Amino acid sequence: MTNTLPTDLHCPRITTSAGGLQLSRIVAGMWRMADWSMTVEQRVAFIEQCIALGVTSFDHADIYGNYLVEGLFGEALRDRPSLRDQIELVSKCGIKLVSQQRPGHAIQHYDTSAVHIIASAEASLRQLHTDRLDLLLIHRPDPLMAFDDVAEAFTALRAAGKVLHFGVSNFSRHQFESLNRRIALATNQVEFSPLHVAPMFDDTFDGLQDVGVAPMIWSPLAGGRLFSGNDGHADNLRLVIQQIADELAQPFASVVFAWIMQLPSRPIALTGSGRIEAVAVAVAGTGFTLSRTDWFTILRAARSHEVA
Repeated sequence: MTNTLPTDLHCPRITTSAGGLQLSRIVAGMWRMADWSMTVEQRVAFIEQCIALGVTSFDHADIYGNYLVEGLFGEALRDRPSLRDQIELVSKCGIKLVSQQRPGHAIQHYDTSAVHIIASAEASLRQLHTDRLDLLLIHRPDPLMAFDDVAEAFTALRAAGKVLHFGVSNFSRHQFESLNRRIALATNQVEFSPLHVAPMFDDTFDGLQDVGVAPMIWSPLAGGRLFSGNDGHADNLRLVIQQIADELAQPFASVVFAWIMQLPSRPIALTGSGRIEAVAVAVAGTGFTLSRTDWFTILRAARSHEVA
């Protein structure tokens, strides 16, 4: 097995939908940034290193890091304003956490009212020290969500130039299509990995492929369980992927990212690490294609049964 990466890594870009939004095929997820203990200078350096790899898209949510991550990232942009025009900023809204940062929240709940969506987007702009978001997502489906209200908020934010494109996260195919009929959506960000293959079989990916929209993928490495899960299923899956990685002389995680991105819906995968080496391994997965035999060998191990 080898973990040697090519020196000419560069992440391709992809147009997510007919709306024209372009993102890097690998997106740097900022969920854990508050845990990385980086100085402002180190955050700037990390962003610059991602850009050098072609990873220009950065995924946020207002709630990440107990409402602190957007501010940490924004400090880097304030320190180096020239970075803003080299990157795409993604954020999410619609969840209200019980937090010292939000003392008015009495219970964790969803809020997809037009008033909250607009207020959350404006708060993200302030925290990130920017005048626009490239993409804003509704974080989770809300039982009290009115599609017309969401579309109204999105339309107002676009008209004001505050958000350029819109999408959703963790939506079913029907929920996505219901909102997409009212306002064009650029993506649906969903959980997917060899340990969570439901979107491949519940119409999520098929529905997005049908309308020409690329999904974004969170937790492509199953939150690390692909490396450390100690149940029999995870153990066997790890061995199968490792054998293919050894045969291809590619890093284990690169094979996982390549497996995900081979789907015809054109998935865009998120990383979750503050180590630039981990981002580079993900980018390496954009540089090769698995044989159908290898691809289905991983699927068989993921599902623990043959396809037929």
